[in-house]
Amino acid sequence: MTIRLSVVPSADTLDAVSTAMFAAGAEALQEANGALLTNVPDDATARTLSAAALAIDPGAIIETAESPHVDWSTAWRSQIRAHTVGLLTVAPPWLADSFLPERLIVIDPAMAFGTGDHETTRGVLRVMQDVIRPGDVVADLGAGSAVLAIAAAKLGAARVFAIENDPDAIGNAEANVQANGVAQQVCVFAGDAHVLLPLASLAQPVRVVLANIVSGVIRELLPVIGRSLAEGGVVIFSGMLVTERDVMVELFETAGWALGPEHAEGEWWTCSVVRS
Repeated sequence: MTIRLSVVPSADTLDAVSTAMFAAGAEALQEANGALLTNVPDDATARTLSAAALAIDPGAIIETAESPHVDWSTAWRSQIRAHTVGLLTVAPPWLADSFLPERLIVIDPAMAFGTGDHETTRGVLRVMQDVIRPGDVVADLGAGSAVLAIAAAKLGAARVFAIENDPDAIGNAEANVQANGVAQQVCVFAGDAHVLLPLASLAQPVRVVLANIVSGVIRELLPVIGRSLAEGGVVIFSGMLVTERDVMVELFETAGWALGPEHAEGEWWTCSVVRS
């Protein structure tokens, strides 16, 4: 518990009282409706600051009240929730016990490399549940936290290549793969998808590609994806705005792809494409 101290001086002494309280050790003061407010750790500190205020303004009104202690290092957790999309749930570690592990993806949001909180992630999670089959080989381009790669493994993929070019994200992705118990299926690779996707496809034919990346990068990677995908393979794209849909559909069709199931949430668009 901490103590909430309220000091209400007269209007003409407010600045002087504030200065005196800071000189007496106040770490912070909030002014609200003519009152000076601060939290202090104990009664002794409250008495010291009150005495400093009264020395300037003997008529100041002093009030104290116990205030619950808030651990701000963990208080942010109360703002984080789990996201359930179809059969899959993405949850932080402290909520994991509430869900079945077979369809649970545990991601620590403190690392900020991708959780189920964004519409594009949820879009891929939704569409991939109708695409991925048991035994599939999957490539996740721009894997980030590996949330989508882990989801693919949970849906039955036999092998998932999680490709990420941000070195700061690699350790987080590897930790998430281990924490979710899918290290036998998911391999995390650091580097450029232009190089690594063709190499992965040489090792094992890739039937599904996941690419939650911006439209400009999709344009750059589309030829490489086309050369690397197994016959009859499917690509799930996200990271595109709804307003870009018509332009991207024309791009896909011109390149020989047919539009499959799609999903829109907010301003974001997710789609699947197959070779036409």
